[in-house]
Amino acid sequence: MFDQTTEVSGSPVVSGMFGRNPVFRDIITANPEMEKIFHVIEKVAGTNSTVLILGDSGTGKELIARALHDLSGVSGPFVPVNCGAIPDNLLESELFGHEKGAFTGAISSKPGRFMLANNGTIFLDEIGEMTPNLQVKLLRVLQERVIEPVGGVKSQPVNVRVIAATNVNLWEKVQEGSFREDLYYRLQVVPIELPSLSERPEDITILANHFSHEYALQNNRRPLVFSPEVLQVFGRYRWPGNIREFENLIERLTILVDGDAVYVEHLPRYLCEQSDVDGFDWRSSELPEDGLDFNSVVDSFENSLIMQALERTKGNKKAAAELLNLNRTTLVEKIKKKGIGVKRDEEETQLKAAR
Repeated sequence: MFDQTTEVSGSPVVSGMFGRNPVFRDIITANPEMEKIFHVIEKVAGTNSTVLILGDSGTGKELIARALHDLSGVSGPFVPVNCGAIPDNLLESELFGHEKGAFTGAISSKPGRFMLANNGTIFLDEIGEMTPNLQVKLLRVLQERVIEPVGGVKSQPVNVRVIAATNVNLWEKVQEGSFREDLYYRLQVVPIELPSLSERPEDITILANHFSHEYALQNNRRPLVFSPEVLQVFGRYRWPGNIREFENLIERLTILVDGDAVYVEHLPRYLCEQSDVDGFDWRSSELPEDGLDFNSVVDSFENSLIMQALERTKGNKKAAAELLNLNRTTLVEKIKKKGIGVKRDEEETQLKAAR
């Protein structure tokens, strides 16, 4: 069996995590950049300054926001809102509340999320999806600390800490004219930029063991142990879905792998295809001294680009083709020829059956 002593959650713990504030217990990391972020949170927590968390999907933006709230010591609740998941015509009422008769179906007054978060923290995820009209209302909240419910004629004071988050470049949206510049500066009083999982190589084994123990408990089985080759594949893969994608994979392996050990053959094909071929990192400009298999490397690179585009567009082939500047038909043909996604679909079917 393989030697893996770097574990968490009831097992040996990373030395750098000793002495860390308990508020950060749910954020599993030994990454120096993440440690710097913890120090920023500790400094900012006691203030009422607005915080903007930047990072790709799956990097743990809500965990950071919750930690900031928990450390602040405020008496009110933590209220998360995914601005991208609520239809535009409902988001205003959801955030600011509405008065009776404000619109069809408004049979009674209802407080919004801002009022529910009074004396606490509101977390506005996917802030870049907010419409210009709502941006104006949010700007007023930040400037005057008041809200106005839909259909209301009187402003209501509110004492709430605003933490916003986005996985898009807000400054680019400002340049395009789809996001207000004054709101942009109001939001990013304290910006916190989260690194992607591919920028946290020291966390791969730690997280693998953490999730392995977590899902072993849930499934009443022994934790998985990962072969060195598997950990190498994990380390070379780009993880476009970041920690969320990694956690889902460990859950899948926990359910589908019969023994305790995980070998490369247990991994999804797309994971190995996107990893470096024969130890060659195609992101590096250096050619190995003993040469390489050109066709394999090019094929791996192409597979990786296609998979990243599909991940980013949630499987939308038309959007993925536009992202790659390809004709949709060409992309579909490449996907079929390479079998991209086929193995993944098979595993999802097995996973559902196992549940």
